[in-house]
Amino acid sequence: MTRFTELLGTDFDGEPTTDIDDVIFGAFDEPGHRDRVAGLVELMNDPAEPEIERFLACVALATWGETAGYEAVIRAAADPGNTLWYAFSVDRKFSVDSTFAQLADAVADGDLAQEKGTGPLRVEAARSLVRLADSQYFEDRLGELFDNATLRALLDDIKEVVDRGVRSLAAGEERLFDLPTQLVDLASAVSVLDGPLGVHMALSVLNVSSSPRPLNHAVALVYRAKGPEARQFADYLLAVGDEKVCAEVREALGQERQ
Repeated sequence: MTRFTELLGTDFDGEPTTDIDDVIFGAFDEPGHRDRVAGLVELMNDPAEPEIERFLACVALATWGETAGYEAVIRAAADPGNTLWYAFSVDRKFSVDSTFAQLADAVADGDLAQEKGTGPLRVEAARSLVRLADSQYFEDRLGELFDNATLRALLDDIKEVVDRGVRSLAAGEERLFDLPTQLVDLASAVSVLDGPLGVHMALSVLNVSSSPRPLNHAVALVYRAKGPEARQFADYLLAVGDEKVCAEVREALGQERQ
C-alpha cells in the first residue's frame, strides 16, 4: 500500500476507497483524521511523490484546518505559475489552471480551523487567494465562497484586486478566463455586507466590460444588496441587459416586494 493510498485512499473505517472527497470531508465527523496529519504533511513536502498526490495532501490539510495546509496555500499564492502542481488540473470551460479554485474551496470552510485555533491563519490563506482574483481563475466560486466574517476581514484586499482588475480590463489586457464575471462575483459577495460598496464595484467592472455573462452574474446583487442602491442597480441592469437578464431582474424585484 502506498503512502497516498493509506492516507487518502482508505476511509476512516479502514476500508479502501477511490472517493478521496469522501475521506477529506469525512474528517469533519471523525477526530481520527488527526492521526493522518503528520503523514500528509510529509507527503505534501516530499519531492519524490507525484504532484497530484502532493496537491491533494495540501487540499486535505487545508480543509482540515491544519497550519501546514494553510501555509502551503500561502506559499502557492505567492508564486502561482511556479507552484509544483500548477495546471495539473485544468478547467474545461477555459482550459486554464483550476488548482487555485480547489484550494479556495479547501480554505473556505472554517469549522475545523475554529476548533484547532488556526482561524487567523485561515484568513491569511483566504487573503492570499483573493489577491489573485485578477490573474487566476476560481471557477465562478468567489461570489458565495467565504462566510461574512471572512469577507469583512478581506474587504480592503477585495477592493484592491477589483480596482486592479478594472484597470487591466480598461487597458485591454487579455486573460484566458472571464475576468469581468469573476470580479462581478466578488462584488456580489461584498454586497451582502455593504450594498453600496458592492454595487459600486460591480458598476466599475460593467462600465468597462458589459457582455452578457457578467451582466447575468450581476443579477445576484439585486437579491443581496439592500436599499436604494440595489434598486438603482436593478434599473441599470434593466436598461443594459438582454432579455434573460431583464427577466431575472424582474423576478428578483418581485421577490423583494413579497
